[in-house]
Formats: sequence, C-alpha cells, structure tokens
Amino acid sequence: MATTTKTKAKTASKRINGTASPTASTARSRGETDTFTIPGLSDSEASTTAKLLQNRLEALIDLTLTLKHVHWNVVGNGFIGVHEMLDPQYEAVALMVDTTAERIATLGFSPNGLAGSLVKNRTWDDYALDRAVVPQHLVALDSAYSGVITDHRKAVKKVGDLDPVTEDMLIGQLAQLEGFQWFIRAHLENREGLITKSRN
Repeated sequence: MATTTKTKAKTASKRINGTASPTASTARSRGETDTFTIPGLSDSEASTTAKLLQNRLEALIDLTLTLKHVHWNVVGNGFIGVHEMLDPQYEAVALMVDTTAERIATLGFSPNGLAGSLVKNRTWDDYALDRAVVPQHLVALDSAYSGVITDHRKAVKKVGDLDPVTEDMLIGQLAQLEGFQWFIRAHLENREGLITKSRN
C-alpha cells in the first residue's frame, strides 16, 4: 500500500515539474495531455515566458504598494492634486497585476504574488521616502516608474519571438505606464520647460 502511494506521489511530482509521466504516451493516444500550456507554444517557450512575466508581476505589485505609500505620505504645496492623481494610477496598475498573473496561469504555470517571493527576487531597492513634500515624492516616483518601464521594455524584446500575445499585453501596459510617468513629470516641469530633479 505504501509503495503504491509513493509511486503515485512520484508520478504527480513529475507531471508538475514538466516531465512526462509513465503513462504520457498512452494519454496522448487518447487525445489527453500532461501539459497545460497554450496550444502552439512549446513547454520551453511557455516556461521562459512565464519566468519573464513573474518578474514583471513582482515589479507591478511593488509599484502598486509604492503608489499607495506615496498617496498616504505626500504632503505640502500641491498635495491634493498629487494625492488624487495617484488613486487612478494605483487602480490601473492593480489591473495590470491581475492580467499578468492570469497570463502566467494561462501559460500553465503558477503566478506567485506573495510578499516573500517579491522580496527574495526583486533587483531594486525599497522606496526610500516616508512622509515628505510633493517634489521629493514626485522625483522618487519618477525614478520608480523609470525602473519599471525600462525592465518592461526589456521583457517586450525578449518575449517578442516567443509569444506575441504576451508581447501585446506588455506593450499595452507600457503605454499606460509611460502615460502615468508623463503625469508625474508634468508636475516636475519648471518655467523653462525642463524637468527638475530638485527635492526641495
């Protein structure tokens, strides 16, 4: 009895890890499959795409947390305009998080939105400001957007030959993210039409 249970557990483990189970050829002959990725994508293409998206998922989750953090902590002249500008940005990025996670699941993989995964895997520093005036937060937020946008563009280039549907999703997200950064930078523009990085 114990041997049968162990065998079943090993078979399930193999299936989860992407290798064929002992009965895979029989299942295929019946029109069944032991893979859950999208038809037309190889397991390798799906895996590479899912890994790229997991990184983007963590970056977008971090951006939602940052936007709310700024929303709660921005003070000073121009507070209300910035405070109210950030809520629609938060909501839109939260939708990006959901769309990205669901795309990973569609590819046959498990999206991880847990804090431990984000902290373990991120390659960027935590947002540095707490309570601070509008210009300080806008400069820091502009930098945060630059990081997310730059890495999103890199992901678009990598995924282009693998999965055009994922590429299209990321391009759509980029259009929104770049528009939100424009809003941030419009507040930082001085009388000469230049973006100031002053934190005063």
